[in-house]
Amino acid sequence: MDSVDCNIVNQLQEGLPVCARPFDDVAAQLDIPVDELLARLQRLLDDKLLSRFGPMYNAESMGGALSLCAMQVPPDRFDAVAAQVNAFAEVAHNYERDHLLNMWFVIATEHPAQAVAVISDIEQQTGCRVYDMPKQEEFFIGLKLAV
Repeated sequence: MDSVDCNIVNQLQEGLPVCARPFDDVAAQLDIPVDELLARLQRLLDDKLLSRFGPMYNAESMGGALSLCAMQVPPDRFDAVAAQVNAFAEVAHNYERDHLLNMWFVIATEHPAQAVAVISDIEQQTGCRVYDMPKQEEFFIGLKLAV
């Protein structure tokens, strides 16, 4: 990443302006052409320097559900199980941890009953138990990581 990439990431962590052409506004703030902004953003995603770029929705306020899940996966099956889990559209934020429960991920669904079904499907497909830890309380921390 060069200094322009760093500035893009730092600026976009502040959010996009609500207007007809938000990327034009961001590019103007960064003093770069909008085509360059979009190309650099795509490269950061393609190169996996950014894992995602998009809006954050509160699934629960729209009638959905969020749940933190963990699994104990045999080390020799970790990559295969990760691929199975990641194949579910409802799964995000899948991470390996140095812990007995070595796979952690978030499930976001449109309806609470879907979370139960997804967890059941993951258990059936992987043969590993899913420990479901639904959110009980939410705290907003406004995390921004300067690049």
